[in-house]
Amino acid sequence: MASSSLFLISIVGFLLVSQSEALKTPFSPRDMLPLLPTKVSYRILNYFNSAADLLPSFVGSVSSPDKSVQWQGACFYQNTAWLEFHNKSGSQYGGGTLHIKVSDAHSPTCIDLYIFATPYRWTWDFYFFSKEHTMDFPQWQGKEEYEYVKRGGVSVFLMQAGVLKTIEELYNVLPLFVNSEWGERSNIKFLENEMGATFKQRSRPWATNNINPDDIHSGDFLALSKIRGLSGAFETLEKWVTGSYAGHSAVCLRDSKGKLWVAESGRSNGEMGGGENIAVLPWDKWWDYELNKDDSNPHIALLPLHPDLRAKFNETAAWEFLKTMVGKPYGYHNLIFSWIDTTQGNFPSPLDAHMVASAMTIWNQMQPSFAGKLWNEALNKRLGTKGLELAEILVEVEKQGSSFGELLAIPEQDVWTYSDGKSATCVALVVEIYKVAGLFGPLTSSIQATEFTVKDAYTLKFYEDNLSRLPKWCNDGGDNYENKQLPYCQILGNYRMELPDYNTIHPYQHMNEKCPSLPDYAHPKNC
Repeated sequence: MASSSLFLISIVGFLLVSQSEALKTPFSPRDMLPLLPTKVSYRILNYFNSAADLLPSFVGSVSSPDKSVQWQGACFYQNTAWLEFHNKSGSQYGGGTLHIKVSDAHSPTCIDLYIFATPYRWTWDFYFFSKEHTMDFPQWQGKEEYEYVKRGGVSVFLMQAGVLKTIEELYNVLPLFVNSEWGERSNIKFLENEMGATFKQRSRPWATNNINPDDIHSGDFLALSKIRGLSGAFETLEKWVTGSYAGHSAVCLRDSKGKLWVAESGRSNGEMGGGENIAVLPWDKWWDYELNKDDSNPHIALLPLHPDLRAKFNETAAWEFLKTMVGKPYGYHNLIFSWIDTTQGNFPSPLDAHMVASAMTIWNQMQPSFAGKLWNEALNKRLGTKGLELAEILVEVEKQGSSFGELLAIPEQDVWTYSDGKSATCVALVVEIYKVAGLFGPLTSSIQATEFTVKDAYTLKFYEDNLSRLPKWCNDGGDNYENKQLPYCQILGNYRMELPDYNTIHPYQHMNEKCPSLPDYAHPKNC
């Protein structure tokens, strides 16, 4: 097996060289990926593309022969689609045939892969030959789907890489999710390519082992960045869509006896607070886990509060609020809504509202109970409805004269209670604690913590701005780079944690409710 893999790698290497020596080769090396052993094709695919290129892109919605859609594919450069309604089934609402005419392939061996979706179903197909292809929908699933397709059509998505056979397989093979050095390199490469992030190696020690907990105070922010495994991959995607250079957060609190704790929403290890719940952990136990047991290669920075805000911090109110939240589920209900503030300005290409709706449709059919927890209740609250399933939501939003993009952009409200209680992501929990502790002052009632991303939290003008007041152990070890001292304390990680725009934005009314993240993750004034 090893020798055959080496042989195929050699062939692909030859093809790479040959491609640079010819004006136009008879085939593209990427076209051969489906024929290669899985591990080999993954590595080559990672060489050719950013992982973002593997996401489907929306090319249009087709509702009738008179409303055809044209686009350029990854393989075929000239493509047209149109839809014909029919009643071959003899049912009340009949069905339809989607016609896809593809031509002008860039090579004889390439393949285009497509996903077709309505709120009620999704399917896929791939095309190898230049001709007119068809995708038949024998019967619409009742009046609702029939009416929806007549108005909005069947959505067509192109898989830009064009070589993988199913969405499920795609997510299984993405190297971002691999818990290894290769997976870590993939996450780093993605963030460098897609965000312009930098990863500068720190000198040892990579962990600050002489931390004095007496120097840590209530309200001090913990920014975490994980770069391998499942946690690392999800954080990488979160960073990409939000512009954050950290993917997780927690907050320090002292109790009435002076003992130091860490309040955190979301823990993957059961002994550390229930996996998906909000927990409060003793500092020593929390730090030991991150230092010795977290296999996602966590990078951690401690962001001390400014002394003026520390003096205002109401520990009693913070603990009273936290006690009502401990044991509550992680904020799955509002997870995606903190970064979607606009109809178009929060979706890095090829993401858009159409793709989000399609992904929700797919998840809804694969894991309906989990998908319902992720967004159905939150979407119902935005619509002013109760109990609607995703397909009904997508129909209802059109009936109300709105769009799915506009629905996603409606700000989350901290007072909303879901079927399993209040819902708070990691950063929402921290900002909620800042609210009840009095850090926002008279602005408190206009601040929605659930609208904050991790970046929004660490860019708040809340933290220490005098380097001389940082703890003495703060910059021990690898924190000085080219004589530039970090303005916070990185306490773990082999790469330097950069937090652009750290500690720069003063709070304002309705903060972060209408903020685009494109084109460069800049924060417009008072958005």
